[in-house]
Amino acid sequence: MFCNQCEQTQNGVGCTDVGVCGKDEDMQSLMEILLYGVKGMAAYAHHARRLGKTDESVSAFIEEALFATVTNVNFDIESLLEMVLECGKKNLRVMEMLDEGHVERFGQPEPSTVYEGTREGPGILVTGHDLLDLSDLLEQAAGQGVNVYTHGEMLPAHSYPALKAHPHLAGHFGSAWQNQLWEFPTFSGAILGTTNCVLIPPDTYADRLFTTRVTSVPGGTRLTGNDFSDVIEKAKQLPPLPENKVGESTIGFHHNVIKGVAGQVVDAVKSGAIKRFYLIGGCDGAEAGRNYYTKVAEQSPEESVILTLGCGKFRIRDNDYGTVAGLPRLLDMGQCNDAYGAVQVAVALSEAFECGVNDLPLEIVLSWFEQKAVAVLLTLLALDVKGIRVGPVAPAFVSPNVFQILQDRFDLKLIESEPPAELVQLA
Repeated sequence: MFCNQCEQTQNGVGCTDVGVCGKDEDMQSLMEILLYGVKGMAAYAHHARRLGKTDESVSAFIEEALFATVTNVNFDIESLLEMVLECGKKNLRVMEMLDEGHVERFGQPEPSTVYEGTREGPGILVTGHDLLDLSDLLEQAAGQGVNVYTHGEMLPAHSYPALKAHPHLAGHFGSAWQNQLWEFPTFSGAILGTTNCVLIPPDTYADRLFTTRVTSVPGGTRLTGNDFSDVIEKAKQLPPLPENKVGESTIGFHHNVIKGVAGQVVDAVKSGAIKRFYLIGGCDGAEAGRNYYTKVAEQSPEESVILTLGCGKFRIRDNDYGTVAGLPRLLDMGQCNDAYGAVQVAVALSEAFECGVNDLPLEIVLSWFEQKAVAVLLTLLALDVKGIRVGPVAPAFVSPNVFQILQDRFDLKLIESEPPAELVQLA
């Protein structure tokens, strides 16, 4: 294929599929960042739309952003960077809509104790992110003698009043998405994957795995609507689960909950009881190096508060961090989209102390894996949050020059092999 920008073929195949001249990896990098950010934002927008929340300006931006990646449209680094950051701003709006939709439909989240493990009887395990799917399943399974369990990013469901009001929302089973292949075979009931972060199943559970709408895997059963009767019937036919309590955990520290004790937090900071805040979480994966997040949490000073969200929480939630200033040191804020809530908490603290967010004693250490993680990172950068650590490695689609731009403008850092003293020790 002939490239009309560089007037030659590129490795015999012409320009890249994002429409960028193959000679300029930085333009290609920015367009790929934009595409991944838009994909992640679209996933959140899809959830928000299902809850009745839309914004025309978001839809218009998605069209404009995709148009900007068409062949021979934009060859300017600075304007592409502007659009990348605008994607972050629009994603903040999308996460705000999703937060509003969740609260309006399911009630204000509240700190809640969650049973972890299984209870005796038939069961359905729900993984993914879609709380509306879980709500519909709970309503359809009511009175049928089938328990429903959350997995992975569905854990925050137990903090919403309208969801936890169902007595057959029996508990939480397992950990993060990447552990499905050895956790799901030990769950004898039916399994429902509601969104992304579902793995191709082996024969050990493929015949009892159901997925919804665009989510589909070989060997599983795809449901195109919200009729979960086949899932419920499958659970009744399968061997019942045993009573097996693994433990309990406390979740539900929504941003409104934390802001509700802002005075207590501010007083604790002024008195010196709390000296640092950490935001540790994000999208987890199975690669080596992700134990870094565990180390940061475990080595964090006792005079600190740890905020966590996303499936990255499963790297740090098994440790007992105790309390500080009458609050649990580990505050689980919810799903990856609840990064919006973390932003709101940071803004509230900066207002209370009359300083900028970057002047707060706040460390942000984010695990990235997929497109929604890109969208969240772009949101933080669009808010001019500096000094964020990401990893375990740099995204392959970020060229060295573009990463240098992000480092220069936002002090973006890659995580180190070990948490440095400046990160985990008080001055």
